[in-house]
Amino acid sequence: MKNNFEQVYQFKISMKGITPQIWRRIQVPENYTFFDLHNAIQAVMDWDDYHLHEFEMPDPKIGVLQRIGTEGNEFEIFEDELLVPEENTRLSDYFTLENKAALYRYDFGDNWQVKVRLEKILPRKEGVDYPVCTAGKRAAVPEDVGGIVGYENMLEILKDPSHPEYEDAIEWLGEDFDPEYFDPKDVF
Repeated sequence: MKNNFEQVYQFKISMKGITPQIWRRIQVPENYTFFDLHNAIQAVMDWDDYHLHEFEMPDPKIGVLQRIGTEGNEFEIFEDELLVPEENTRLSDYFTLENKAALYRYDFGDNWQVKVRLEKILPRKEGVDYPVCTAGKRAAVPEDVGGIVGYENMLEILKDPSHPEYEDAIEWLGEDFDPEYFDPKDVF
């Protein structure tokens, strides 16, 4: 049962390869599965969940790196490896204060790599509706922007209203898109 938990895992979710860093701090119930964590990451990154994804993390019992994801979504280069089903694999089976870090990969074409780091295990606060985003910096990368190179190119286009692709970028992203803006109150 999702509401039957006493502890909360606090994670820092940070995009790899982008400076200045794009990151979020979230708190989720200890009984969350990796699928639940995937949905929370999608929400805080303002993504639409229409690309493949997976987690990579050492199994603390055997010390071997595991791929955790949705069965049937194996990316072809990994077809010989076992994929641990995320829908029924609890975070508490993998994350400990000694085994703190996982890699979340999303959109294998754009190849977004997101570091998921357990910061703390906290007691549940009464009256708080988990998950919750408590902090973060910068707007998330837009879907289908073309990876890190495409994102950096988009930022350059947005700086120059005379750029031939500026109007198309504004139409695609919306006039209100600000790559520096993030407010945790806008999440969940």
